[in-house]
Amino acid sequence: MDNVLIVVDDLDAMKSFFTELGLELEGQTTVEGPSVGSLIGLKDVRATIAMMRTPDGQGIELDKFHRPDAVRFGPIDAPVNALGLRRIMFAVDEIDAVVAHMQSHGAELIGQMQYGASYRLAYIRGPEGIIVGLAEHLG
Repeated sequence: MDNVLIVVDDLDAMKSFFTELGLELEGQTTVEGPSVGSLIGLKDVRATIAMMRTPDGQGIELDKFHRPDAVRFGPIDAPVNALGLRRIMFAVDEIDAVVAHMQSHGAELIGQMQYGASYRLAYIRGPEGIIVGLAEHLG
């Protein structure tokens, strides 16, 4: 996998959120024109994209559409069982510290659990209602 696309409204807030989770901004640019439109099936496209990378190279592409406007289907705080892409999950060390850190930067804790003796898990909600899972491998 090269990356996962997340369409956002507030690009700066989402970059900050993922930076606090430990991703680095690889680059940012604006794309537009007929070739972009033909690739994604839209006309008169103009978007700013920011590529974020995890330390091991996995990518998240954040796209802010200027033209055409982004379209929202459903509520901003959709529950995890809503159809479609609902969350992305990151492996972390010291999950309690990561949750506390993200809460200090505005994330909302949805819930936590321990899965047997294998994992501790937490779901947090960030800007624009995004759900991020955190998984700490035990032992």
